This record gives sequence, C-alpha cells and structure tokens, in this order.
Amino acid sequence: MTSPEKIWPEKIWTAGLVVIGDEILSGRTHDKNIAQVASWLQVQGIRLAEVRVVPDVEDRIVEAVNALRAANDYLFTTGGIGPTHDDITVDAVAKALGVPVTIHPDARALLERYYADKGGLNEGRLRMARVPEGADLIPNRMSGAPGIRRGNVILMAGVPHITAGMLDALTGKLEGGAPLLSSTIGCWVAESEVAATLREVETAHANCQIGSYPFFREGRVGANFVIRSTSQTDLAGCESDLIGRLIASGNEPVTGGI
Repeated sequence: MTSPEKIWPEKIWTAGLVVIGDEILSGRTHDKNIAQVASWLQVQGIRLAEVRVVPDVEDRIVEAVNALRAANDYLFTTGGIGPTHDDITVDAVAKALGVPVTIHPDARALLERYYADKGGLNEGRLRMARVPEGADLIPNRMSGAPGIRRGNVILMAGVPHITAGMLDALTGKLEGGAPLLSSTIGCWVAESEVAATLREVETAHANCQIGSYPFFREGRVGANFVIRSTSQTDLAGCESDLIGRLIASGNEPVTGGI
C-alpha cells in the first residue's frame, strides 16, 4: 500500500522511460536497462515514475514520448539510435518535439575518427550522427556513436553496457532532489491482517511511504514492507514505529526483509 496523495517536504523530480524495440516485445531480448536507469536516477535524486515499452513504430514512439515528457521532469529513451533502417527513435523524437532532424557536426567527426580504420563512414553509420535539431551529444566511450540530449529529453543506446556508459557521462549533470532512502521490514503475516497498522503508521509519519509486497514461501504467506523517505531521521522513526506495532500485535518483524 502507498498513499498517492502523500505530500513530500520538497519537490520530487521524476523521469519517464520509453524502452523502444520490437525485440523487447517479442521476448528475443530481455531488457536490462529499466533497472539500471532506475538505480542511476535514484542516486541523482530523481524517481523513475513510469516506463513504457513500445515497438519500432514512429507514431507509437511519438505518443509515448509526448505523454511521458509532459508528465515528468525528464524523459529517457533506450534503443533505436543505431545504423539500421528500423532505428527510428531520432525521427520519432524530433517529430514529438516539432523540430527537424539534422546531422550533428561533432557526431559526424566522432564517427569519422572511430570508423577510420574500420572501413570508413558509410550511409548506415552516418545515421548515428543524426539528432533532433538543437540537441547536444552524450559521450559514448564504447562504440563511438554518441547519445543525444535535447533539453530534458535524453536518447540512449539499447545495449545495456553502452547505456551504462552514457549514464556515467550524465552523472551529476541533471538537476534533482534528495535521493530516496528506503528500509525493509519482513513479517510472516498476511498483509490483510496488518493493513490497518500499515495505514496508521504511514499516516503518523507524513514524510514516509510504506509499500507492502506479499509473497508465498515455504508453504506460508508473508510480506515485506518497504519504507521510503528522503529523510534518514524520518525513515528511522517510521521503521521503529512499524516494528513496535508489529510486535505489539503478536508478529515478529525481520529487519532487512524476508
């Protein structure tokens, strides 16, 4: 359980993520970028608020980009910025932003250097120098082809280790709030039996949220309760309160979760 109306004591910066690629939707490729983007954003003080996985269809990408960038402070995309005909993310994002696609001179120079001993720059490779007009580049130490940033819209590769490098290049360069802290309390109890307790504890600690995640293991039901806050002091107080109330109701809490 979480309280959607919870008011945090400071602005919460959020990001949306559009994962692009038929190969993700077909199951041929297992996405690894959602977790690493979410973890990286947490360190920057930004919450990943929504993820959409869309096919290599321009109108679908445009729709997702416009929806998530309107609802969040940042919009990230992964996938679809390579050299092949179905790499259409740049075109779709440019359409969403209402700007033309151009060849970025610095991107072209980077690719010319990178491919100088690999057969040179051909038509397909030159596609990776295309950007929405007015965009800046995100360095890519792995394969030469840069990521793209236009304001708060950030386009990254779909290959996880290349995405990781682009995130490294962005570290400390995005405005964000305080990182979200968390702690987990586990308990062998049906969450329905402690729902009122969770609600009371969350209400008593205005700067905290509590999420309840039930499970069935070893023939028993249980749940992990994840407390989140931007304040370590508030987090500790909420954790102590929840532990005390669970014990008082005859349940044995497990710090760190089960």
